[in-house]
Amino acid sequence: MMMENDKIQALATLGADLNEVHDLDILMERILARARAFVNADAGSVYIANNGLLDFTYTQNDTLSKRLPPGEKLVYSTFSIPIDQKSVAGYAAATGRPLNLQDAHAIDPSKPYGFNKKFDETSGYLTKSVLAIPLKNMKNNVIGVLQIINAQNESGQVIPFSPEDEQMMSHFAGIASVALVRAQMTRAILLRMIKMAEMRDPKETGAHVNRVGGYSLELYERWAAKRNITFEEIESTRDSIRMAAMLHDVGKVAISDLILKKPGRFNEDEYEIMKQHTVLGARLFSDSQSDFDDAARLVALNHHERWDGKGYPGHVDFLTGNPLEGLAAQDGKARGKKGEEIPILGRIVALADVFDALCSKRVYKEAWTDEETFKALEEGRGTQFDPELVDIFFSCVDVIKSIRERYRDEEH
Repeated sequence: MMMENDKIQALATLGADLNEVHDLDILMERILARARAFVNADAGSVYIANNGLLDFTYTQNDTLSKRLPPGEKLVYSTFSIPIDQKSVAGYAAATGRPLNLQDAHAIDPSKPYGFNKKFDETSGYLTKSVLAIPLKNMKNNVIGVLQIINAQNESGQVIPFSPEDEQMMSHFAGIASVALVRAQMTRAILLRMIKMAEMRDPKETGAHVNRVGGYSLELYERWAAKRNITFEEIESTRDSIRMAAMLHDVGKVAISDLILKKPGRFNEDEYEIMKQHTVLGARLFSDSQSDFDDAARLVALNHHERWDGKGYPGHVDFLTGNPLEGLAAQDGKARGKKGEEIPILGRIVALADVFDALCSKRVYKEAWTDEETFKALEEGRGTQFDPELVDIFFSCVDVIKSIRERYRDEEH
């Protein structure tokens, strides 16, 4: 439990801590974890403002997490609520003021807001103290709500949030909002790059790449948990892989419409040109200035390699597209990367991308059922895909499905 001096010191370094994170989803996770640590809260959620609604985007709950098997995560539904005064988070967003409740189940009936008891009833959790803090940008517009639940004393008993907690969290929210706006801008830039690719290839939608990014992050976390990888490296890679996975096909912007939008199957020459999107994508990140650039280059170049060595582009110099010395096959083309020759980020995104492509509707096919999709992944185990990653995938199918539900394709 943080002492007052510790909280002040933590606030002083919070901005630098949050600015280390560039991906929006991972930033929300860190903001919520840091906020809960400030006031020793058992649970919490982050809502993001979106066209008059608050999107429920991230949640943490230590009590419910402890009920799960080791290594498992909470699976939660995503939903939206109106920005009005009828709910706790909605009230904070609508008024722009914090709302501090001692007991969510004993709200004065004269108040305009109420507490939805359905979550507690279905989960067996008891929500008592709640502190909802609006998140505001530099123009004082509400961009979201940080809601923390069940403050605890040193004995683990649930207590109300104090006026000091409320004041401290208001300062916290101001610092967190700056980082949140920056991450939202970064996400918007990535999605604009992807929108350029979507103009060329309708498969590259914002929903598709967000799903691939989410799947890839989940697979990486579970893969890394099995290895003696430092916490710092894992944290850095988590931030990079989600954004890099979103840009896996960005090289398609350099492929001719005559090929990208061809309604039928490619002939051999067209397919060879199409395969160049891997090299062209990697080339965009040749001037490496960050871990993200390195990750994006690896993903773009390697996400079509196969575990059995029959993928592409193989062992090439991505700047020239030519085979690396001594690594050409008999036909003069680069030998495909095989097994662990393929960087782990490439192996992860390969699986995530194929899964999403199979279970998504396209202009040329209906979405496959989960049964059909899972069968295809199992059949590709050890040939197309890293067998360990396939096993990891099936160990977290519920989380994968929740990510898919969160980033659904828009109805047209």
